[in-house]
Amino acid sequence: MSLFCICDGSTVVPLAPAQDFKRALDGDEGPNTGGMGAYSPLTWAPDGLVTEVVTRIAQPTVDEMARRGTPFSGVLYVGLALTSRGTRVVEFNARFGDPETQVVLSRLRTPLSGVLLAAARGGLADLEPLQWSAGTAVTVVVASENYPATPRTGDPITGLAAAEDLDAVHVLHAGTATDASGTLVSAGGRVLSVVGQGDDLDAARERAYAGVALIGLDGSQHRTDIAARAAAGEVVAP
Repeated sequence: MSLFCICDGSTVVPLAPAQDFKRALDGDEGPNTGGMGAYSPLTWAPDGLVTEVVTRIAQPTVDEMARRGTPFSGVLYVGLALTSRGTRVVEFNARFGDPETQVVLSRLRTPLSGVLLAAARGGLADLEPLQWSAGTAVTVVVASENYPATPRTGDPITGLAAAEDLDAVHVLHAGTATDASGTLVSAGGRVLSVVGQGDDLDAARERAYAGVALIGLDGSQHRTDIAARAAAGEVVAP
């Protein structure tokens, strides 16, 4: 799981947790990638998990950085593994992570600009509790042919307007550009992120994949099982 925490040098405010999918192919097969999709919230997460991560990991990290005279303000990304021996840190980063950010921020109702301004000014302790939509968000990454090895680029992309017209679906650009004629083309490995929102995982998945189905990109690839096990109730924390 991933947890983004907004920090102002002393106070830590967690966002909603998410789970992403690193392997290129269905069933968590194939090479490792930057991320092929994600979902949030985590309906299977144990009660108190976010509080545990903040109390045991994020806050002590921020406190220690302040003690060393290098206070950290910004986004602290905590990548975690939930194991039979407890919660373990896989990695830290100092930025939002893709594609988890797409689903987390799509559910955030509190204006992000105000949260970041409070972090910059050292005022997170006075921030009102964050407000979240009650629903679920799923994002599916549309990647170029041969990603993540040597992605093919320069292929025209179609169907974005149709996908955006779907209810509760939006498309975010990652590896796109316009060619000399003004045509939208692929320009990277992970090209688009299609986000669907719904009352539950089934509805959010259906909308995200409906959007993916309308997009044309020659040779593109995507996983068909993003959040499928969670939707089926097959994900259980150790």
